[in-house]
Amino acid sequence: MPRSDSPSVPRSDSPSVPRSDDRTDHHRVAILGAGLAGIGMAIRLRQRSIEDFVILEREDDLGGTWYLNTYPGCQCDVPSVLYSFSFAPNSEWTRSFAPQPEIEEYIRTCASRFDVKRFIRFGHDVTALRWDEDGRRWQIDTARGRLTADVVVLGTGPLSEPSLPDIPGIEAFEGTVFHSAEWRHDHDLTGKRVAAIGTGASSVQFVPQIQPELEHLDVFQRTAPWIVPRPDRPFSRWERLAYRRFPLVQRALRSFIYWARELMVLGMVKDPRLAKPGERVAAKHLARQVSDPDLRTKLTPSFRFGCKRILLSDDYYPALTRPNVELVTEPIEEVRAGSIVTADGVDHAVDTIILGTGFQAAEPPVARMIFGRDGRTMREHWSEAAEAYLGTSVPGFPNLFMITGPNTGLGHTSMIFMMESQFNYIVDALGKMTAGGLSSVDVRSDVVSQYNKRLQAKLERSVWKIGR
Repeated sequence: MPRSDSPSVPRSDSPSVPRSDDRTDHHRVAILGAGLAGIGMAIRLRQRSIEDFVILEREDDLGGTWYLNTYPGCQCDVPSVLYSFSFAPNSEWTRSFAPQPEIEEYIRTCASRFDVKRFIRFGHDVTALRWDEDGRRWQIDTARGRLTADVVVLGTGPLSEPSLPDIPGIEAFEGTVFHSAEWRHDHDLTGKRVAAIGTGASSVQFVPQIQPELEHLDVFQRTAPWIVPRPDRPFSRWERLAYRRFPLVQRALRSFIYWARELMVLGMVKDPRLAKPGERVAAKHLARQVSDPDLRTKLTPSFRFGCKRILLSDDYYPALTRPNVELVTEPIEEVRAGSIVTADGVDHAVDTIILGTGFQAAEPPVARMIFGRDGRTMREHWSEAAEAYLGTSVPGFPNLFMITGPNTGLGHTSMIFMMESQFNYIVDALGKMTAGGLSSVDVRSDVVSQYNKRLQAKLERSVWKIGR
């Protein structure tokens, strides 16, 4: 965190920190979201002896995306030894890639171990955040009333709001429609004709799980992803015992996997040609699992390896070769009462539609309800592009910090590493505010502009710029 007298974080005009009165539900820090980001932030605050905070969670339980996503086959695509806080390693992972229930349980365990669950207010869906310039605090409106906070930390994450496709006629569909993040476990799929729309990370996991029980499955693909083998295996009892008795063993494995994955950055950022070995692995994986040349052509990506999220699966391709599955690459024209019509005029009869269409990561809905110093929303500030200093601070929004903000997405390793870096940034800011008697800090627009120019310059040769 820059010094309080640096050009990036100017000293507030008012040196006195506002105090709450007995009539106001006021806190030093308000954290939005009780997922990995929110729980981790709370733990870090307590480790720095900051106890005056509250966690606002809209659901009735903690866990964030790992609480909501319960679709069949839901599993992390980051090695489990990396998918934990550095200050809370987990020796109880049962597999090298942890399944959803274990990750949810890990978050619960951390909340209990570090005694932060008592700070959570469940059912507090935030409807608006407004900066009060006179009071130097945030007004936070929730479904259960208003509170205020000196500082707000957004732990809502990019995978919190499902992205629903705008398909003509879908509202007239007479069957069952649901998003993978809102899985209908009460809906029996046995013998059904199902349409799975989307071929991203979630679909690649649930399609193989539901395929055997269906009469027919149409998988609607807009863009073919690069898929590599998933080196998943169960941890033996002896491995888990070693991790438990000798924590340095697990830490050593964590460090090895971390640095091995950091080498992938060279092919993504420095020179995309260095990603060719990975592309060859993916191409061989496809050729080995799909013998039909026409199907293989449809499943071959048209963009460079790493340009979009690299997926891991050993059973997705085989599922697509089964007799009851058809891969549909023609664009969807409309949805009718009992079918989906594609651009080639084919009418695909279905009685269930599952939307594996991802999340609103590029334009998080929370940005529409945050009103900054000038009264405009964060979304309005981001009308051209989302920008934030170190992916954490946005000019015009004092005392507001976001976790996993713009340009923090990682395509090669665990997002928890990024989260922890931001935790440290935020608690450092809070420490400097206290030490300097500052009521507010705000990153300057010119500093964010310069930072973003440097960032974009570094990305010019990256796989995300070159793309195809």
